[in-house]
Amino acid sequence: MLQTPRGGAGAGTAATDGVLMSIGTVLNALRDEFPDVTISKIRFLESEGLIEPQRTPSGYRKFSVRDVERLGHVLRMQRDHYLPLKVIREHLEAMERGEAVPLPTVGRQRDGEQVLEPSDGPTVARIGRAELLAAAGIGEPELEEWESYGLVVPLEDGVYDAEAATVAALVAELGRFGIEPRHLRVMKAAADREAGLVDQVVAPLRRHRNPQTRAHAEARTKELAGLAVRLHAALVQTALGVRLP
Repeated sequence: MLQTPRGGAGAGTAATDGVLMSIGTVLNALRDEFPDVTISKIRFLESEGLIEPQRTPSGYRKFSVRDVERLGHVLRMQRDHYLPLKVIREHLEAMERGEAVPLPTVGRQRDGEQVLEPSDGPTVARIGRAELLAAAGIGEPELEEWESYGLVVPLEDGVYDAEAATVAALVAELGRFGIEPRHLRVMKAAADREAGLVDQVVAPLRRHRNPQTRAHAEARTKELAGLAVRLHAALVQTALGVRLP
């Protein structure tokens, strides 16, 4: 696993790191492991203080190797542990101070606040509306339109699960090519059908009286979801006659 740099978010901008990279180069370097990462996402993480690239006199971002390593570490904690950015920042700061701290998980909510607690399995992190808007680089009208088409759906208490930020960023990126939210309803419908199929397969495991069997349902769901995503991508590539890197 990549190690985070010492000395705070700006430590990665030291000249001793050697060659500095543009944001486009960083995006290409990360996409093998994080295919959903976007330039908007990188800029958002910078705005949240999780990375601090250098700036050229003309204002262009330049990233060091350590910046990219730290960025990968942040994205990995979001993807694998479902942690919100505030928790990730605190965890990295503790590591930079040399503290041996366990990686927290996000558990239940108490009085509207997230409570960090040990967990036998991953739990879903939540983000607020303002954070979602910032992550996607959009305003309220756009988000309201996306919600009207069911592309982004708030939870009961008005917040969103962390994956909504990925969905929002991708919808925004597609919009730059002229693909409007109404065009994406067919993708949403297909995703709902695929999710329903997976849920149908794992439902007996979730209802089982044995706790270990119910826990196994989570792993099986992830495995089936991964296969469904890969199949969907392969079918789209085959239909278009293209091969993505």
